[in-house]
Amino acid sequence: HLCSNKEALGSHPVSPPAGGRPCDAKDFGQGSLVCVCSATYCDTLDPVVLPAHGTYVRYESSKAGKRLERSEGSFQHNAATPGIEYNLVRVPMASTDFSVRLYTYADAEGDFELKHFNLTEEDMRMKIPILRAAQAMAKRPLSLYASPWTSPVWMKTNGAMTGRGTLKGSPGDKYHQAWAKYFIRFLDEYAKHNLTFWAVTAGNEPTAGEIIFYPFQCLGFSPEHQRDFIARDLGPALANSSHRDVRLIILDDQRVMLPYWAEVVLKDPVAASYISGIGIHWYLDFLAPIDLTLSITHHLFPDYFLLSTEASTGSYFWEPRVVLGGWDRGSKYSHSILTNLNNYVTGWTDWNLALDMKGGPNWSKNYVDSPVIVDSSKDIFYKQPMFYHMGHFSKFIPEGSRRVGLAVSKRCHRCELEHSAFLRPDGAVVLVVLNRSPVDVSFGISDPRVGFIEATAPSDSIQTFLWKQPA
Repeated sequence: HLCSNKEALGSHPVSPPAGGRPCDAKDFGQGSLVCVCSATYCDTLDPVVLPAHGTYVRYESSKAGKRLERSEGSFQHNAATPGIEYNLVRVPMASTDFSVRLYTYADAEGDFELKHFNLTEEDMRMKIPILRAAQAMAKRPLSLYASPWTSPVWMKTNGAMTGRGTLKGSPGDKYHQAWAKYFIRFLDEYAKHNLTFWAVTAGNEPTAGEIIFYPFQCLGFSPEHQRDFIARDLGPALANSSHRDVRLIILDDQRVMLPYWAEVVLKDPVAASYISGIGIHWYLDFLAPIDLTLSITHHLFPDYFLLSTEASTGSYFWEPRVVLGGWDRGSKYSHSILTNLNNYVTGWTDWNLALDMKGGPNWSKNYVDSPVIVDSSKDIFYKQPMFYHMGHFSKFIPEGSRRVGLAVSKRCHRCELEHSAFLRPDGAVVLVVLNRSPVDVSFGISDPRVGFIEATAPSDSIQTFLWKQPA
């Protein structure tokens, strides 16, 4: 149960997080702070330890300067490890616009048997070592999923990695069979390095190259084309391989395409039998009300998960690319995560783990912002507000958590708070509260099995509450 009312605007001094190592704060004049990290120092957060029964812990980040600051409290009965525990990683199959060059793994003309399929130095020297290092230090197993941006150009109607083009021929033919085999070969090669995948998507942004001329790597598909490719080629290829347990995700594109795309693909029983989920991007969310897209799709196809597979800020042409210390960009992330989680989405993926000071590298200069920005000239990196906003979810809501309902007081019908609550596999309760307004908001949290918390959400802040329930 959550209720609130507004209070007057207050001021909050900048303060470091309790426990772990504090943020080495730097202000670039963009409204909030970044935390500076180097080879010798980076702020860390103590491991999450569940509080004793009858007590709770709160983690708070704010525009004023708090970064996952920990505090403790007790319920009323009258009514650090480094990083933020990401466990879902999207891995590009060959090049994207955020590569320094254009390439695929099978560039030899007419190589239908993929005899010349090879990983590249980008895989061998960067992707694979980084993924293995991340897996070694992760508290929980990483779930990897792969997405291709384009097929080799000799398979495409336009003979180019960019622009408007799709696969030659039709589903079931040698081009489609070779493209399906390409997925299997990628999974085979990564398995040789002890990296196995939870899922693959059928292709990044299939409407690019099908509907519009796209300046980056792309491979166009209509929903009918994707349906038939999965039914005749990709689905059987996965099912008949050693990767038969790898999940298959459709769409991997803007949610404005829903529910239409899902209806076309999933109403075919053969294609549907190979598919586990639907991937969505956020760039055109302003054109697609969430209740008319995600909620309807979930109720039409409740057995298929929804997953947010790409988001980034600074991507629109009218925006600055990198904004060091931009609090509003972090709030935009949290708002998207909360609204998605509250509408049946099971996970949320940022586009880039880290970028340089320009928002690249990117061969096409399609620069964007990122939660981590690297200044290689100084051998340091900056943890943006976006990083900490994501941490309020990834650090405290482990895989297997279930969203639970909140009864909101009628007094709160005009309040500015956004929120979502979860029951973790260990029985603990997590509540995330976002205040995007310029005023402090007081509210109460009532858990009938434990008690009542009186709290305040400072202006421009995000809080995560964590407590145990009685066994």
